[in-house]
Order: sequence, then C-alpha cells, then structure tokens
Amino acid sequence: MTGLWVTVKGEREPLAFGARERRCVTGERALGRFLQRLQPSLPSSLLATLAFPALDLGRMVTVVTKLVHRFHFSRKYGQYTMNQEVTKVSEKPPYDRSSSQDSLDELSMEDYWTELENIKKSSENRQDQEVVVVKEPDEGELEEEWLKEAGLSNLFGESAGDPQESMVFLSTLTRTQAAAVQKRVETVSQTLRKKNKQYQIPDVRDIFAQQTESKEKAPDGTESQSVRTNENKYQGKDDQASSLVVGEKELIPLVPEEAPASETDINLEVSFAEQAVNQKESSKEKPQKSRGDDAPLLNFRLPKDKTGTTKIGDLAPQDMKKVCHLALIELTALYDVLGVELKQQKAVKIKTKDSGLFCVPLTVLLEQDQRKVPGTRIPLIFQKLISRIEEGGLETEGLLRIPGAAIRIKNLCQELEAKFYEGTFNWESVKQHDAASLLKLFIRELPQPLLSVEYLKAFQAVQNLPTKRQQLQALNLLVILLPDANRDTLKALLEFLQRVIDNKDKNKMTTMNVAMVMAPNLFMCHSLGLKCSEQREFVMAAGTANIMHLLIKYQKLLWTIPKFIVNQVRKQNTENHKKDKKAMKKLLKKMAYDREKYEKQDKSTNDADIPQGVIRVQAPHLSKVSMAIQLTEELKASDVLARFLSQESGIAQTLKKGEVFLYEIGGNIGERCLDEDTYMKDLYQLNPNAEWVIKSKPS
Repeated sequence: MTGLWVTVKGEREPLAFGARERRCVTGERALGRFLQRLQPSLPSSLLATLAFPALDLGRMVTVVTKLVHRFHFSRKYGQYTMNQEVTKVSEKPPYDRSSSQDSLDELSMEDYWTELENIKKSSENRQDQEVVVVKEPDEGELEEEWLKEAGLSNLFGESAGDPQESMVFLSTLTRTQAAAVQKRVETVSQTLRKKNKQYQIPDVRDIFAQQTESKEKAPDGTESQSVRTNENKYQGKDDQASSLVVGEKELIPLVPEEAPASETDINLEVSFAEQAVNQKESSKEKPQKSRGDDAPLLNFRLPKDKTGTTKIGDLAPQDMKKVCHLALIELTALYDVLGVELKQQKAVKIKTKDSGLFCVPLTVLLEQDQRKVPGTRIPLIFQKLISRIEEGGLETEGLLRIPGAAIRIKNLCQELEAKFYEGTFNWESVKQHDAASLLKLFIRELPQPLLSVEYLKAFQAVQNLPTKRQQLQALNLLVILLPDANRDTLKALLEFLQRVIDNKDKNKMTTMNVAMVMAPNLFMCHSLGLKCSEQREFVMAAGTANIMHLLIKYQKLLWTIPKFIVNQVRKQNTENHKKDKKAMKKLLKKMAYDREKYEKQDKSTNDADIPQGVIRVQAPHLSKVSMAIQLTEELKASDVLARFLSQESGIAQTLKKGEVFLYEIGGNIGERCLDEDTYMKDLYQLNPNAEWVIKSKPS
C-alpha cells in the first residue's frame, strides 16, 4: 500500500486518510481544475506524489485533500517537505486534541463529515418531512420585493405616491446606500415599462435629485456623506486572509485558535459599504504587500462609544423597523461594492403542523408556549433540551459531537410529542448525548431554517467576502434582519455553544470543533430540498464552518446595532419632527392662534425649570418625585442609576442592578435603553431634547 509522510520541523509524521474525505472533490474535470490552480503553490515533490500511478482517482482525491490541508496549516509553523515511501501506514496513536493543532484541524473536518453522515442516517429513520417550496422570482420581482422590505414601496406600483414622502429617508442614506436603492428602482422601472403597467413609474433622476445637493450635518456633527473622518485609525491593518482555492471558489480558511492574534476595534461609526469603497480606492493608490500566512490573525472587539453601545432590543419598535430597513440597504450596498450577489428567497406558503414540537414553525411553537408561559421568547422544548444537557455537566468529552442512538432518538421524539406539554415526560430517562442529538434535530427539522428562508443564501454568501472584517460586518447586518423569533432562538443557541466551549479543556470541544459539528445543522436545510454536488458540498463545508465559527466567537459584536445606522435613524426622526412641526404651525395659523405664543410655549416645554447642564431623571413606575442631576464629564448611566436607587425607599429599595435601566426617550430617538458605560454629557449633547426615565425592560 502506498504511504505518504510529511516532515514538519524535522519530525516525520504519517498521513492517515478518512473515507469521508473522498467527499471533498470528485470527478476528473473538477480534480484537473483543482490541481491546475494548486500547481504554482505546491512543491515539485508533492506534484510527483500526485502523479504516482498506484493511486486511483478516488485515492488521489483523498491524497490531494489531505495534503492541501496539511500544506496550508503547516506553512505557519515551519518548513514543509513531502516524501513518499512504499510501506504500511502505522496506526495513529490515541488522539489528543490539545497536543497538535494540525491534527485538530484534520479531525475538525472529520467532525463535519461525521456529523453529516449522522444527519443522513437519522433522517432515514424519520418520517418524510414536508419540503418548503422556494419560489424563483420573475424579472424585477426580486427588486420590487427588496424595495418593499426596505420601506420604499411607495416609490412604485399601486401604492406609489408623492416621492417627497421618501425624501426624508433617502436624504439620510450614504452614497453607496443610495446607489443600491437607485439600482433597484431602475430595474423595477424598466420591468414596469416592459409590462405596460398603468402604475406611476418613478423617474430615478427625480427621486435622487437631493443626493447631489449640499450635504446636511448628521446628528453627531459629522457630514453624513463624508465617511473618511475616523476610518484610518481602524484600518491601519489589512485583515485579508490567505485563501485556499477549490474549483471556482476561494475560501478563507479556519485559522488555528492558538495562533498569535492582535486586537483591533471594528469600526461601527462609518458605513461598512463606504469602508469597502475606501479600502478599494486606497489599495489602488498604495498597493499593499500581501500579508501571507505568517501574518497575525486579527481579533475584533467592540469599540468604546461615549454615547453608549446600542444592542438589539434596546430600541423602540418604530425605530427598530427603521434600523431593519437601513440594515437591508447597507447589506445590499456592501455586497454590491464587493461584487457578491445577494439574492433573497421567498418560501411559498405550504401546509405545516399547527401543533407539536418537531417540524413545527417557530412562530406556532411560541404561540402555544406563550399560552403556558406568557412572555416566552424562546421555545420551551429548546430551553429544556439545553437545560438537560447542562445538567449532565458541560465537561463531558465529545459533547455535541457524539450522537445518541438513532432508534432511541426516534422513540424519544414520539414520547416528547405526546407528553411534553402534559408535563408527564420523564427527563431522567434522557441521556446527555441523546439530549444533544434532540437539540440538533430540533434545529434541522424546523420547517423553515433558523437563519430564515429569506436570508439563508445571504448567510452562505458571507464566505465569498474577501476579508474577515467584511464577513463580520455582513453577519452583523444579517443578524439584525432576522425575524425576532429566529434571532432570539439563535442567540440562546450561540450562548449555550459558548458555555460548551468554555469547558474545552475537559470536553475537548474548541470553537472550531463546535463550529464543524453545528454548521451542517444550521446551513444544510433539508426542508428546502436543496441538493448540491459533492464538490459544492466541500466548498459549503469549509465556508459554512467558517461562518459558524464567526457567529459563535463574535456573538456579542453581532448583536450590536452599528452607530452609523443609529445616527441615520436619529436624523430621520429629526427631519420628520421638523416636517410635523411645520404642518402644526400651518394648522395653528389657520385656526387663528398666535404663532409667537405657540413658539414660546414650545420652547418653554423643553427648558422649563431646568438649569443649564442639569438633567431631570424620572421614574414614574417607582417614584412620584424626579431627581435633578448635574452633568459632569465623567458621569455615566450607571452612576445615575446608583444615585437614584440609593436615595429611594419602598419598591425601589428592593430592586437590584440589572432589573431597571436608564432610558433616553424622545428628541431624535423614540426610546433607547442605555448601557451602563454611556457618558451622559456626551449623549445629552447628541440629544438635548430627550427625557430621561428609569424603568424596567419590557419582557
């Protein structure tokens, strides 16, 4: 039998091949293209090995895949040499997941294929599931649907009205966002003309006329269209990763977790699409040297913002709706700039189960759960399965990776369906690995994927973005765009996975291992009936595992609403207030009121009895008395809360930190829950007309 061995830093090591690695690339043509692309990067000794006559096609595929993985990851640690000898490959010693990062990466990929095999076996034992029909949009239909979701449906069709209604919204867009909207409006206009529809067809030049006018100031005092102000400090380092080319796809590989990493803030103040444009322009002017494989991996962190970090759930529903419109436009603009196709899909409504636990839509599950436990935001069965896994201890080796017995899982499913809501199910009979298998089964068998039918392809397309920074930016926007039920459930899942990873020293499940195991469950949505070639499956494996890795590692960052989007919402609200104020003045004038008197009253409502540099904090649900607080440079939201609670009696005295929050209400925002590190003076300058209220968060 032909054996292969490698030398890394003088140590010779045999290469072992798993049968499932044959899935990586198949077909002579695909293999030929694959080798042709690899040829410039591989040493001649490796090319000679690939031509060895004793290897059949399937074996050669396995060899190529293994060597590419070896070659890529080992270049970071020392000189890589290839040799061949005719000998029997000795058995591998017992695997220690912490001893060799190279072994870790190989077996991580093996984890992926093993999980995929387990999924296929378990699906054979399940009843046929209803397949969701995904509708392929007609010409212009995709763009029309996009404009509706972006809140711009009044620009066309039967609902078309005065374009001035959308001018306030359009005036807050960056140049790349405006270009994305303009592109879709043009497509819809052309389609409507072709179909000779008798709707009002907008003239793009009229809609975007204001974009060429003088730039207005944004709420934070910077020009909304000028995006280079604070960008350079964030882009001192290029995070372009070395890539592995397979077929026609370029993949950003998963990098060893132990690799040295430097930390950098991710810029949330400037439009992501604008950053991409500026990066392109600067790379043309000053071509940067390739960082190569030896460059340190960048770790991104949330920047400190004196006006406070805004998380999903911190804003009022009306402002969150605007955030979602802007996030869709920004995501589209980013994909446009980077030349990646963004196609939303629509699921045709089909009959699904209206009760039960498995194969039931999230919304239906939550409706029946809320009848049991009002205010529930995450399915009860999902919570209980996680709880059961944690009861067994998160130190269990191979947790999530080792499957439960297929027949036992099938029986448990049937028993849960019958007894869960009755409260008669015996949870003591559920083994830990069975609970983990049930959790993954629950995710897979949702009639529509947890990442949603609309955005599943967009999540998958993240792997095509050139840098890790841009991948994170796209994921951030996609998380914002998910329906509430999907987003809340995904958050609970990622938080649980992080708790598993926190015990990696004992359970041997690193972020990479967990990502490999969970990726097929989130991305291979069998209810959509998606079939792909073996080669495509390999591309998907590496790409989706990378995305899963980012979702787990950067979940705190991904649940943050970028500051530039919050500022755009503030600007929209300011412009709408001006518009409403003008309308009110006209109305009052018609009603013969004294205009001067009205303006005086309007001004006095903002400034009544409040000295300069002082805010009045109210807590209507806790106290009848408001508190005046002097603003200082160092005063934070946490200080205001502490001061209020220390001086209160009654109900307020029993409250603990984290049960009530300080809110910014009115002015240029609907309502916003402040994080404890918000500097009050800086926020007051950004929104001087706001009211400050202490209250609990709605459930």
